[in-house]
Amino acid sequence: MFPLPNIPLVLKISPDIFRGIFFYKKFFRTTMYVYMSLSNRKQTKIQLERSADIATKWIGSTTSLIVHTCIFVAAFIIPLFGIPFDRVLLVLTTIVSLEAIYLAIFIQMSVNKNTKDIEVIQEDVEEIAEDVEDIQEDIDEIAEDVEDIQEDIEDIEEEHEKDYKQDRKLEKKEAQTLEAIQITLAQLQKEIEELKK
Repeated sequence: MFPLPNIPLVLKISPDIFRGIFFYKKFFRTTMYVYMSLSNRKQTKIQLERSADIATKWIGSTTSLIVHTCIFVAAFIIPLFGIPFDRVLLVLTTIVSLEAIYLAIFIQMSVNKNTKDIEVIQEDVEEIAEDVEDIQEDIDEIAEDVEDIQEDIEDIEEEHEKDYKQDRKLEKKEAQTLEAIQITLAQLQKEIEELKK
């Protein structure tokens, strides 16, 4: 091993290393900032979507109809208290225009959200349809297996019936042979007795 000279550690590190450390530190900070801002954007987007859903539901309600009717009636009654009719119509038209713009945006946001939900549901339905097809194929295979098993059972029953018939034939032959032997033995006994006498 070679002895190292007594140079301070700070002098041994090149400036390129410092630049690299600085770059990675800056890169890490930037990455964290982007991540945090994306996270905040997602939360803001979710809150906006909820607000759009609430606004769309409220606009389509009976309460909204009553509130709007009251506002319009009040707008046409206000000129009776000395406010110029042109100014009231200008304010009312501006408010109604702004409301229409925001309603259009909220409704489009709801439509976009519903479209995404429908796409997800459609994908789920397609997956379910594929699963049903797979299950149908499995059922068809099971039905074929059942038919094969039933054919095997019929073959076994036929073989069993054939074996039973053969066994019955053999039993009859054995019984006939046994009878023939007994008859022959009886005759032989008679002959032996006759010979003894």
